[in-house]
Amino acid sequence: MVFCSLFYRKEQHLNQVTGKFRPLINNIVMKKSVISKLFTGIAFCFCLQPVVFSQNSGTGDQERAQQIKEMKFGMFICTFYGKEWTPTLDKDASFFRAKSVDTDQWCRVARDAGMGYILFLTKHHDGFCLWDTKTTEKKVTNSPLGIDVLARLRKSCDRYGIKLALYFSEGDWNWPEAVDGKGGKGGSFPEMKKAQLKELCTLYGPIEFFWMDHAIGDGGLNHKETAEWVTSFQPDCFVGFNHGEPAGKLVLRERGIPGRIGDAKTSVYNKAAEASYTGYLVAEFTYPILPKHQGGADWFFSLPEHDNLVTPAEKIYDDYLGAVKYGNIFSLDVGPDYKGRIRKIDVKTLKQVGRYIRSKIKTNHNQL
Repeated sequence: MVFCSLFYRKEQHLNQVTGKFRPLINNIVMKKSVISKLFTGIAFCFCLQPVVFSQNSGTGDQERAQQIKEMKFGMFICTFYGKEWTPTLDKDASFFRAKSVDTDQWCRVARDAGMGYILFLTKHHDGFCLWDTKTTEKKVTNSPLGIDVLARLRKSCDRYGIKLALYFSEGDWNWPEAVDGKGGKGGSFPEMKKAQLKELCTLYGPIEFFWMDHAIGDGGLNHKETAEWVTSFQPDCFVGFNHGEPAGKLVLRERGIPGRIGDAKTSVYNKAAEASYTGYLVAEFTYPILPKHQGGADWFFSLPEHDNLVTPAEKIYDDYLGAVKYGNIFSLDVGPDYKGRIRKIDVKTLKQVGRYIRSKIKTNHNQL
């Protein structure tokens, strides 16, 4: 309690300091000038002093890797958008469509499915933040919903005994040199990236791992530096990147399959890293619960006409068995609807997966 009190007071002081600079920073950032990068970099560097948060202080890498492996299966929450790549330079926070959110439901469904963690999308490429950030006005607390979704999810996870991991887009179409809506053109703003990651690492409790999306670049802070920055606040947090420069201790297999670390056949975008990088201690794979379809989104909530489409429980359970066999973790993507709730068909399917896990049945869909 003493630590929490001191930490809170320190954060209050830092927020007061950054508050003095924020109007000027925001005005300059909008102009995307060289001066903006220099001035804001100086301001953020002044404020970003490491505050270490560690729930397992002193845990060795191998022991920590085993703890992460024991989570086995989790729910990847990609929230509310309806489209995956949405240019937003001309949009404010009212663009966020959800009018409610039920994080308790997410956690109950995860628990019933035998899941050990939730992997939550904090910010996609459009730069819209699902937490009450001090770095931008494009945030959920300025939207009609008006709720810090990450803070609410943290409380729900604690209530239901679910661990928390975070997804973060490294680039941002609002940053200098970005091309709005274009892949690989996420701009460069390393101090802003550091400021956002610092908030996530210090304000929301222990984070099991970070899932870093390199789809539109690294934001000007390379992967080695990014992993070091995160672990300066949370030494026990593993960091992974879905492609790009290999770094961190977690290999990410977006749309991949279970398998041994180093087996390039398990990855779609990280084949070279799997084959050459020797720093990985744990492997994660993920895919959407929504199967292939025409129109709408894959990772986010899609069109209402797709509400009866779902990956079979037997397929999901087989991949869970593969994760257990190889010591992987399996993050199944589930997109809540615009009411902030998981689709009925997903709830039904995940409950069936949970029954399979508890009964330890064998299936014939995949020969592992």
